[in-house]
Amino acid sequence: MIKKRKCAVIGCGFVGATTAYTLMKSRLFSEMVLLDANPKKAVGEAEDLSHGLSFNSPMEIYAGDYEDLTDASIIVIAAGAGQKDGETRMDLLEKNVRIFETIVSNIRRVGTEAILLVVTNPVDVLTQVTLRLSGLPRERVIGSGTVLDTARLKYLLGKRFGVDARNVHAFILGEHGDSELPVFSSANISGVDLVDFCSAGCKNEELCSLESLEPVFEEVKNSAYRIIDGKGATYYAIAEAVLRIVSAIMRDEKTILPVSAYIEDYYGAHDVCIGVPCVVGRGGVESVLKIPLDEREQERFRHSASVIRSAYDSLHILR
Repeated sequence: MIKKRKCAVIGCGFVGATTAYTLMKSRLFSEMVLLDANPKKAVGEAEDLSHGLSFNSPMEIYAGDYEDLTDASIIVIAAGAGQKDGETRMDLLEKNVRIFETIVSNIRRVGTEAILLVVTNPVDVLTQVTLRLSGLPRERVIGSGTVLDTARLKYLLGKRFGVDARNVHAFILGEHGDSELPVFSSANISGVDLVDFCSAGCKNEELCSLESLEPVFEEVKNSAYRIIDGKGATYYAIAEAVLRIVSAIMRDEKTILPVSAYIEDYYGAHDVCIGVPCVVGRGGVESVLKIPLDEREQERFRHSASVIRSAYDSLHILR
């Protein structure tokens, strides 16, 4: 029987350990099990987290194995090779697919009613791999998608326009990677189109066009490369993105988030897991929201979907 307040994190590297810490601080769960290919690493992380519980809420945190996943409500998969300086997310594909074959086959072996949340890169392809190998319903296999990319965009647009990032409403869709795209055509600040908001207080019209926002998007797209170059890995913000998705599930919020989900037909793209706005609640991906895209955005979205699909199709082992 499923325990609604039990979660699991597979992979205790930078992202997995930071995610576990963030989930511990959230007070959403009363039990968390950690798994890692190096059992001593999972034991060490669990003990370190447990020593901070007197400053937080009571919770059972321990290292375990796959049999401990059978009654978890959410399983976060953060295991895999990390992105190195100069690597793209797609460069990680072959290495991480092999890891996921083992992980997902073990999850399937023990059986679970949990929602699987994939964080490992390339997240869109690995979400589809997980969906295929797990045999679970598509609504219960989710990738972190472009939730982090969207947060980065909101932050940078907030700085550009001098407003709270939480009042910026904009999406980045597509691959969590180099082919992702911004949706500027419908972006707004508390209901005011970006261009109108800018021109209301701007004397330079050249800075108030959608084209002028492309450098902002390029900064978003290259964020991970800069961070990896500076500190070796990204983990704080993605852990917060994971918490946002998990919170929407646990609280049945029906929140719209651009997670990686399976689409059948989205502006001509089909049969692929990709970052699209979804209603996220207790059932996982409860519906996919088809937001307006202009012609150029539609073309960029189809291209992004083709990049993901080509990468997935290259995995001969799944044929």
